[in-house]
Amino acid sequence: MGYRVIYIEKCEYLRLYLDNLKVEVKKDTLLIPISDIQILVIDNYQSNLSVPLINKLTDYNVCTIICGVDHLPKSYILPMNGHFSSSGNLAKQICWNQERKDKIHARIVQMKILNQIEILKTNNKDFDVEKKLYEFVSSVVIGDKTNREGLAAKMYFKELFGHDFVRFEEDIVNAGLNYGYAIFRSLITSIIVAKGYIANIGIFHKGKQNMFNLSDDIIEVFRPIVDDYVYNNMMEDIIFKQEHREELIRLTNKKISIDGRKQTVANAISFYLDSIFNYLNSEADLNEVLYPLPIIYDL
Repeated sequence: MGYRVIYIEKCEYLRLYLDNLKVEVKKDTLLIPISDIQILVIDNYQSNLSVPLINKLTDYNVCTIICGVDHLPKSYILPMNGHFSSSGNLAKQICWNQERKDKIHARIVQMKILNQIEILKTNNKDFDVEKKLYEFVSSVVIGDKTNREGLAAKMYFKELFGHDFVRFEEDIVNAGLNYGYAIFRSLITSIIVAKGYIANIGIFHKGKQNMFNLSDDIIEVFRPIVDDYVYNNMMEDIIFKQEHREELIRLTNKKISIDGRKQTVANAISFYLDSIFNYLNSEADLNEVLYPLPIIYDL
């Protein structure tokens, strides 16, 4: 997988030229080696993409995102076959043990709440709220039947963004959260496909019309990364700006800690997925599953 994050905001044509992405803007052109690209975001509703370029992007498993007129991600371009062992992995995925899925889901919920606590600590929020969230972590049960994830999220968002904050309202904070989550979800999906699994079959999420159930399971522990950016960079703004979108995309090009080491976000996702797949496919211990921390570092 490449390492560059490319954001296309002004472009007339995107074509393939000798394994390069050729960006044409009026009389100017720019060539970018496709092998260098990790994420390509096309945020221009009037851009034209060539079919050879689309096929080459999938050959290199580039995470390609196409935005709508509202600048929010609308479509992903994913390869039909991402790995030589896709059929074998799919057979394993279908047969994942329900008890193991329930246990890993409960642990994901715990780690998501712990990462939320970490963001509250970093931003010097109320200790009493952090203490209550720790209580939620210790009381998560198999299947999260007591909805500790939902209760923690409600308390966490209120403490971070203010008591008037309502998730999914049409405001700049929600716009930033939705955009950042969509970027992370698309990157996670591309890595899942590259490993020969499909995003449709999840661990906990089971939406019949959701093509990204597994991605939605995996993203949970990464959401606080986006939350932290939005809190520190968008709370005083009124309009969701281009610079916000670019910076949210660039979060995927930072480093975070996993297994005691700093890794790029893409590598951390890869290690996280490998440890989860190893647990679900074998007799590995639940404590062997790796979890990322939400604090970002520059490369």
